Amino acid sequence: MKRAAPAWWTSPRPLWIIVALFAWLLATAWMRPLMAPDEGRYGGVALAMLRSGDWLVPRLDGLPFFHKPPLFYWIGAAAMSVTGPVEWAARLPSVLGGAVAAAALFLFLRRWSTARLAVLSTVVLATTPFFFLGAQFANLDMLVAGCISATVLLAAGAALAREREEPWRALLAGAWLFAAAGLLAKGLIGLVLPAMVIVIWCAATRRLASLRLALWLPGWAVLLAVAGPWFVAMQLRYPEFFDYFVVTQHFRRFASSGFNNEHGFWFYLPVLAGLTLPWFAWVFVPRGSNEGTSDDAARPRLPDIDRLMWIWLAVIVVFFSLPRSKLVGYVLPALPPLAYLIAQRVLASRSLEALLPKVRAMTLAAATVCIGCVVAVMVYSSPPGTRLRLPAGQAVAPGEQVLMLDGYHYEIPFYWDLREPVLVADDWKAAAEDTRDNWRKEIFDASRFDPARAARTLVDRTELADVLCVPHATWVVGSNTAHLANPWLHHAQLVAVNDGLAAWRFKGSATGDPHCLDTAPFPAAVPAPAPHSGANGNG
Repeated sequence: MKRAAPAWWTSPRPLWIIVALFAWLLATAWMRPLMAPDEGRYGGVALAMLRSGDWLVPRLDGLPFFHKPPLFYWIGAAAMSVTGPVEWAARLPSVLGGAVAAAALFLFLRRWSTARLAVLSTVVLATTPFFFLGAQFANLDMLVAGCISATVLLAAGAALAREREEPWRALLAGAWLFAAAGLLAKGLIGLVLPAMVIVIWCAATRRLASLRLALWLPGWAVLLAVAGPWFVAMQLRYPEFFDYFVVTQHFRRFASSGFNNEHGFWFYLPVLAGLTLPWFAWVFVPRGSNEGTSDDAARPRLPDIDRLMWIWLAVIVVFFSLPRSKLVGYVLPALPPLAYLIAQRVLASRSLEALLPKVRAMTLAAATVCIGCVVAVMVYSSPPGTRLRLPAGQAVAPGEQVLMLDGYHYEIPFYWDLREPVLVADDWKAAAEDTRDNWRKEIFDASRFDPARAARTLVDRTELADVLCVPHATWVVGSNTAHLANPWLHHAQLVAVNDGLAAWRFKGSATGDPHCLDTAPFPAAVPAPAPHSGANGNG
């Protein structure tokens, strides 16, 4: 008698599933322009790294930018070295982070849980709108989420394998490697959060002997060899690096108020509930009597896996709920364990076999929701400047310069494919006292690491004539009403206008006349408009 083919959930092929995950996340990464400020900032820094040829120092407008480590920029710059400045290359680090998180979850559960639970958990994760859109957004949150997920699952897998006297050293070395990648992706959380999860899990499951794996010297060698050189190089080159990167960007940001996006302790509960629909609705479905039974349920350690996932979820949510400053993307590392717990609830529901067609329908519905979210983002009216591009056939020629008035627009260097830093005109004396987390503070902080370059690129408003009355053209970017406060713009060529932002081409002065900005007064002149704040979502 011919044996029936195994069901789709009992014979997953890891390579094809991982390839499908990556293709699913990458398929729509090109569909919309970069959003300001975050995507423009991180994509622009990656492009600047490529253009400068300096792959060690991340730079914002040519100035050392140490808000975050360089892994995101390395990946983005490497992709753009092949493709040029295109959106999907700028988002590739996030796509890779999402693919790593989902693949690690699948492979771990396939080995230590059941094939059915491994596939369904991965489907839930990959089709959750929060996860899918996080992988479509060019910032550091999904990349570090992938590193954290891989570190936790490889370390847990190493502990389980060691107990069963199976090969475990390669798994543990992989955990240390991804911990190093997490350090290079977003700093200390890439190491601290996985360590907290594993330590608490080992204590809760009485695996205290497994904690000795934290002292495994080859692992520390991997960590130091991969992550150490960049941090050492930056400290040697910039003596203030440690204080700024570690003390300010980690501990002061965590413990202090005054940064943007302050929310209450409860903030991430509705975020997780709302952004994981429709899958989150399964939390309210009654459990059945078939929990823990499946075609291969004989594999042990399901209670320990449950504890791992609950501890992982709790550590991430509680840790990021403590500081006052909260961004939605911070909690992305909590999605893999949440996907597991939801999938487990699906499989534990009453009349499982009758529910399987509904599971497939919900998978299709979740995918539809994801595509709908992407379409909604595409038509969303982004902050000014997101789509300001030069008309076809026009470009900044070699020897010409770009000046931004009263605001730095992160996406302009990316979309204009600029090869040199731009000039930024502002009241930089007042900026020294600005404590708000915005574009001005970012650039001013960066200027402290390279004062000589900052003196050439940061222009005080009173010095505009010195940089504009030169024998070559200057492309000026500012508010579309900037000509009212700067009458000399009436003598410039208006090149592009979009959503409150405009670009002009000012010819300058062939003779270097320092009075080239002098014009007859215009009766319509009004006070300068409020500067574009570039409301910072810095993560």
